[in-house]
Amino acid sequence: MSSPSAGRSREGVTCSMGRPRSFQCQGLVLKSMSLGEAGLMATLYTPDMGKLKAMVRGARKPTSKMVGHLEPLNLVHLSLAASRPGGIDTVTQVQTLDSHSRLKADLESISRAIYVAELADGFGAEGSPNTDLYNLLLETVGTLQGDTDPELTLRYFDLHILKCSGFMPELYGCVDCRRDLEAGRHRFSPEAGGALCFDCTPAGPRVMGLSLRAMKVLRFIDHRRLPELAQLRIDPELRRELKDLLDASLKYWLDREIRSRRFLEHLERPPRLGAARGA
Repeated sequence: MSSPSAGRSREGVTCSMGRPRSFQCQGLVLKSMSLGEAGLMATLYTPDMGKLKAMVRGARKPTSKMVGHLEPLNLVHLSLAASRPGGIDTVTQVQTLDSHSRLKADLESISRAIYVAELADGFGAEGSPNTDLYNLLLETVGTLQGDTDPELTLRYFDLHILKCSGFMPELYGCVDCRRDLEAGRHRFSPEAGGALCFDCTPAGPRVMGLSLRAMKVLRFIDHRRLPELAQLRIDPELRRELKDLLDASLKYWLDREIRSRRFLEHLERPPRLGAARGA
């Protein structure tokens, strides 16, 4: 099994032990937070190293030019000084390739993108590259800047991040008895790993309803590219079912609540009548 440094750019200087002293990479900033008095800790997702944490010394000083480059959702190119094994690499130079400014100009759009970034942070592993996840992340963030259906874009991301992380729910056969599913006679269990036929009720796992319409849409999303979702016309009831099914699977595998989901649902909730009238 290769070490985390194996996927790093070979443009850097290599020490006598074979580990690069410096390297370069590209990545999408998932989040950043203060570190010490003036430092910054950034978490990125990269094509060659998976999730990467890096620090910037003095980034929050008034004279620093780096902090703006490491805002969440920026696509950046980094030069880094490698740490000792087990340490945190240090950013020495950074260039913004795409700030996704159109996305950041709208509160709901940026909230959806932050949700995507939180899931990438949760499912991504440090030092373990996953090109499919990286490409999915960039494609989704880019699509959220456009005029496509944002809810369906998120449902596509929900299902495909499970798929490229190895947690794809079974949609074509019963996870318990392994028989093919009859049309309309199926349910869903995140804990059991996907769809169940009506004859199987495993002890313990939570079982949810799974309509024929939801099954068809999930299978469609599984085999289609993101731009093809424009073909779908989905009513609010089916949207809610898809959201609940995928949300249950995501929370089960992450083993925690998705923090950005609550804020996003608050934004998407229609205003109360009295509030809308200024009461």
